[in-house]
Amino acid sequence: MILEKYDEFNTGQKQLFAKTCLKLLQNSFIARDKEDNKEMYYFLLSFKSYFDQYFDVMDFEIVLDRELGAVQLIHREGNNLLRLKKEETLVLLILRILYHQHLMKTSINDNVVIRVDEIHQYYDSLELKKKINKTDLIKILRIYRRLNLIEALGDITKANTKIIIYPTVLLAINTQAINDVYNLIANMEERNEGDENEETD
Repeated sequence: MILEKYDEFNTGQKQLFAKTCLKLLQNSFIARDKEDNKEMYYFLLSFKSYFDQYFDVMDFEIVLDRELGAVQLIHREGNNLLRLKKEETLVLLILRILYHQHLMKTSINDNVVIRVDEIHQYYDSLELKKKINKTDLIKILRIYRRLNLIEALGDITKANTKIIIYPTVLLAINTQAINDVYNLIANMEERNEGDENEETD
């Protein structure tokens, strides 16, 4: 059935269908408000049933949140999950917290915007034994930029550079409750302290 519907597309639509599928397979997320995602987002919105049938063959499922303007591609067996290191996980959780904090003082039509140094400051406030250095933070932010979770409005290596956090960050973390995010960080801090105790015994 999908092939029959695909044949109804004109050349431009076929190219956009392929481009959108590839973007989802490579990056897992599409953000409506990200300029180079916008066309793909609205195309997927218009032909979601086509995409559903296409990805269903490979046991993938599309999660679409119209209110957030966010799309996620998930594998039903979890085969496309990204395995994050501890620092990468902490930065993602911090992005989620900063998104929540800034959202409350952001106009409904505006994106959530933070600065690079806000991430660093929040990470340092956790008082973990191992601090995150600038080079590692930049590498992590580039991962999340590639996944369409954030976008840097300038040179990402500079502390005062602004970063848009897209609502796709809400799909990236498997909970909508902000208290759960705080608890996840607290648990990671406790595990870190436990590791330190083991080293000193």
